[in-house]
Formats: sequence, C-alpha cells, structure tokens
Amino acid sequence: MLKELYLEEKPEEGELQERLEEARTRLFGMQQTIKERGLPVLVLFEGWGAAGKGSTIGKIIRNIDPRHFKVATTAAPTEDELRRPFLYRYFIRIPEAGKFTFLDGGWLEQTAGEVLEGKLNGKAYAARIESIKRFERQLTDNGYLVLKFFFHISEKEQTQRLEALLADRDTAWRVSRSDRWQNKHYEKCRRVWERCLKDTHVPAAPWYIVDAKSRKWAQLQVLEAMCQGIETALANHALAVPLLANTWPLKKMPKLAQIPLDKSLEEAEYREELERLQKKLGELHNRLYRKQVPLIIAYEGWDAAGKGGNIKRITGALDPRGFEVHPIASPEPGEKARHYLWRFWMRLPKTGHIAIFDRTWYGRVMVERLEGFCSVNDWQRAYNEINEFEKELTDWGAVVIKFWVQIDKETQLERFTERQNTPEKRWKITDEDWRNREKWDAYETAVDEMLQKTSTVYAPWHVLESVDKKYARIKALKIVIGELEKVLGK
Repeated sequence: MLKELYLEEKPEEGELQERLEEARTRLFGMQQTIKERGLPVLVLFEGWGAAGKGSTIGKIIRNIDPRHFKVATTAAPTEDELRRPFLYRYFIRIPEAGKFTFLDGGWLEQTAGEVLEGKLNGKAYAARIESIKRFERQLTDNGYLVLKFFFHISEKEQTQRLEALLADRDTAWRVSRSDRWQNKHYEKCRRVWERCLKDTHVPAAPWYIVDAKSRKWAQLQVLEAMCQGIETALANHALAVPLLANTWPLKKMPKLAQIPLDKSLEEAEYREELERLQKKLGELHNRLYRKQVPLIIAYEGWDAAGKGGNIKRITGALDPRGFEVHPIASPEPGEKARHYLWRFWMRLPKTGHIAIFDRTWYGRVMVERLEGFCSVNDWQRAYNEINEFEKELTDWGAVVIKFWVQIDKETQLERFTERQNTPEKRWKITDEDWRNREKWDAYETAVDEMLQKTSTVYAPWHVLESVDKKYARIKALKIVIGELEKVLGK
C-alpha cells in the first residue's frame, strides 16, 4: 500500500537535478515572505529506520537561514515527558511565527511503537488518534503549516542499509536495537505503519509518502512538497477558519447577574473551617503525590475579587515542593509568536504535582476578545479549542478545577478605592484596572458566554461568591477537597 501512495515515479537524472536546483532556489526565496507573513512551519519526518530522514533534513536546512529554524530529534520519551500528557513533548516544540521546526520522529512513531508493544489498542488507540487529529487541526486552524513526510523503503533495501552501517565501526552506532527489531519484523511493522498513516491522514495535514530508495530523489520530493505547501498556506493565511459545533457535554451555568452574593461566614466559623479544611487538603496532597495524579486549578474573576487571597489559602495547605503558582500576564514575545495555548502547555505539572493558574487560557475569550488582540474568528474558535485542551488534560488523568471569582460592581469600586487610598496596597491597583472597569458590561457578557460554552462535565466551572472573601475561600477549599476525594477516595 505505501508504495502505491508515492506522488510520482522517479524522473531521469538530468530532470531530477534540474528540478532539485529549482526547488532549492524556490525554498530559499520563500524565507523572507514566511518571516514577513509570520507563517510558522512544522515539518515532521517519520519512516523506516535507515530510510534517510536525518540526511535529508541536513540537506533541506542548507537552503534555510539558520536563524529561522530548529531541528529536534524526538526519540523515546524521557522520564519527565512520560509524566506529562502525550502531546506535551510535541506541543512545546512548535515553531514561532515566521520560523521552521523540523522533527526527526514524532507522534506517529510513538503511537506505532506503542501499538507494536501491545500498550495501545482498542479505545485507547482510538482516543490517541483523535488526540493527534485535534492537535494537528488546532495548529492549522491557528495559521500553522503542518507538513508530514513518511520515508518508505523496502525490506530488502532496509536490510542492505543496516548491514552497510554495521560493517563500519564509525557508523555501527547509528543502528539501534529498535532498527534491528523493525527489520526483523518488517511486515508486522508495515501493517501498523499503514494503519496509523491512514487514520491520521487528513486534508489539512496530509501524509506525503516519500520514495526513499534514492536519497537525491527523496530530497526533491520533500523540497517540492514543502514549496507547494508553503505557497498554498501563504495564499490561505488570511482566510477565516470554519467554526466547529460543540460536541462536548456541557453543564448548565447561571448568568452572573442571577447569582446571589449575600453569602457570608462569621470569623470564628471561618477560622475553624479553614484549619480543618487545610489539614484535610494537606493529607490529600500526600496521597495525590503517592498516586501520581496531576491537579490543575484555574482561577479567573473580576479584578479585586480576591483571587490572590483565595490561592494563598489553598497553597497554605500544600507541601511547597509539590505545587507551583503561575501568575499569567500579557504574553511575552516568544509566547505571542506561538499558538496561544503554548505557554500553558509549557506550564503543565508533572504527575503527582499541582499547577495553580492565576489567570488562564480563558484570556482568549475575554481580554483578547474585548481588546481586539485576536480576530473574531480566533476567539469564536477558542471555545471548542479550550474544551479540547481540557479534555486532553482529563484524559491524561488530571483533575481540572476552574474557579470564577464573582463580586458585584459596587464591591469592586469599594476595593479599588481602598487600594488607591492605602499606601501599602497601592501597587495592587493600576490604570488598566480602572479601564477594564469601564467595560464591566461587555466583560460580563463575555464571561456569561464563556461559562455557558466551556463548563463541560469533565471540567466544569465553579463560581465563588466573593463579596465575603472568607466564604469564597472556604468554598474553594471544599470544592478542591471534594474533587480530589472523587479520584483518591475519602
């Protein structure tokens, strides 16, 4: 089957050389346009051992300014990567706008390897394929060009190449145990490769099957496909992307205006409950680590609603070696130049650890939406993309808890005024806070839509009524404890 998917027959040597020079010139000339238009290009090389992926990458990058590309070899996952979601090691390597990333091996090789080892089958395999397809679609929807090449050689050709490498002491090290096993079980591997290729071949990110028997011919196939893909991507770069219907089960959420804010706690009860609940949470943190369950707590809410104090009461119960708080501000240049979820993938916890986000990926559908930092199409697509992101986390085994910290407009004004008039608190209030307050109604509309469209059954929103901060803190602790007990047991 793989041979049948070759793009064309190998041309005569004269034509091959002529086309190769032309393709090299085209790719070299495209670099400035790619940089100016901010097109990020992710090129994945997969295929048989000894098929020539590495040497082809080496020849391709000679045509690109070294300041504009990175090459990464994704071998077997490291111990740290095994404690992260499957897509983590690939998402963190995506290129900046206007640059290339070349991956020597990737998600197909890892998936096929796990199938061959008997670790991935049935529903788990189907979920993995959907995860890969969502990953690729999110990249292409957000303006990435994803090019996927599979280098194919026959069993006979692979045997000859491996034997030649092994015959030379200076190259024998390049033949891995995996390469030998693959060659010995060629037909079994071929069937798995074909299945995985078929299942991840999609219009936005198709597979190119490269006839790799001739290294020069393989190079030409890759160069011409890259040039064609780049030209098409540049032509489509400014087009809006179709919106997808939500397919995730949602929990009904009230509008903010419907939430009563008169709940409160007396000081004595608060102190008693705080001590009891923090002790309980500390015990659960130990079990969380022992059972290697990751926990992600996401805070959103109005300015001056009390997020910081709420987070402090959560972390006060935790072992400081097992959690990290991520205050999220405006993206740094390197973050802004990538997919908006990249900086959150970079901050995900390892298994058994806790990540607390003070502001989150929901900025896409709030501040970025209202301040015009992204297009209408961008933020409208983001609801589904965020639901997919959180599904990836919960499928990995993470507990995802999302808090919206709610106050009314009058309470916010009181707290702003207090901060303004108290020297030791003045650093907490900025001109931007006052500007955001002027857009309260627009933000409330955006938050209502966010809550309605992203409160999934696997990662629902929890509203913390925070006119009385003490009440909100105790409620947050109870929710975190309750969610952890569902996973760890009481």
